[in-house]
Amino acid sequence: MSDLATRFAINPVVRPEDVPPSVEGFEVTCAFNPGAFSYKGRTGLVLRVAERPPTREGFIDSVTTSETGELVITSFALDDPDLTVGDSRGFSHKGIDYLTTLSHFRMAWSDDGEKFEVDAKPLIVGSSAYETLGIEDARVTELEGRYYLTYTAVSRNGYGVGMRSTTDWENFQEHGVVIPPFNKDCTLFTEKIKGSYHMLHRPTGAGLGGPYIWSAKSPDLIHWGEHKCIAQARPGMWDSARVGAGAAPIKTSEGWLEIYHGAEELGVNGHRYCLGALLLDLDDPTKVLARSHDPIMEPTETYERQGFFGNVVFTNGHVVKGDEITLYYGAADSYSCGARLSINQILTSLKGVR
Repeated sequence: MSDLATRFAINPVVRPEDVPPSVEGFEVTCAFNPGAFSYKGRTGLVLRVAERPPTREGFIDSVTTSETGELVITSFALDDPDLTVGDSRGFSHKGIDYLTTLSHFRMAWSDDGEKFEVDAKPLIVGSSAYETLGIEDARVTELEGRYYLTYTAVSRNGYGVGMRSTTDWENFQEHGVVIPPFNKDCTLFTEKIKGSYHMLHRPTGAGLGGPYIWSAKSPDLIHWGEHKCIAQARPGMWDSARVGAGAAPIKTSEGWLEIYHGAEELGVNGHRYCLGALLLDLDDPTKVLARSHDPIMEPTETYERQGFFGNVVFTNGHVVKGDEITLYYGAADSYSCGARLSINQILTSLKGVR
């Protein structure tokens, strides 16, 4: 199957150099994986912005936040015998893990859905004991008159799912950690189903099993139960290493359409991330009616193949109007980009596929 996405000609729509750092002298390394929504006739993106202190020869730094949101910079000499440097994302010292960048959320606004202006200051920064190593990859769901952000809350306790909500994009209600570590890639459905709220999420623990897509339901959006695994990684296929949910499932006449990411290992070259689709039953979204045999979008462009981590297309945001999905996605873990897909074309690609 050919790639079904029509990419924006102006991609990337946001580059790291488009984003002013939150602290003078810091370097913005990535502006990617945006959540997306419509508000008062405009398109908003909740960018994940990763930044770090200026590099110094002979040292490696980690930046975290305190529980009240204050920045804390910790430095280590590269010749320290207790230092173990992994890839460019992190290192450990005396068995304690550190990250080389800190992520926060930044707003970008557009009148036409393609040309974006980035706010000068952060929208949200980590502000609890469970967000001291940053906040990442927000999904935005408009539900019952509010916008809910589900995102990855990072601390030395692990990766958990945090949630905040707003009606005006200025004042936010904190709902805390709704799914504890180790978990991420959480998105809410846009309406109740048979009286309950529903979500998709992705446990990330090691050992038996793997990073698979699960569902859960709730009476109040806070207490979640009846967890069920609905999609596993598939050996020998494009999503053989891990899978995870994208943005909120889209309600169609055929079922709930969920665009998800899947990764396969490339040996020493890391992973290759593509996008596919799940079709879930309208009345029971734990039932998978169909699933993409081939990706509906693959990393083909230079900005998708080369960057902080190459060979990545990763979505957690879209805006839907009629048959058209305007998909916003992270490219190469560096940039924010846009593409358009047809719901009917995706559904056609799923016919007869299980």
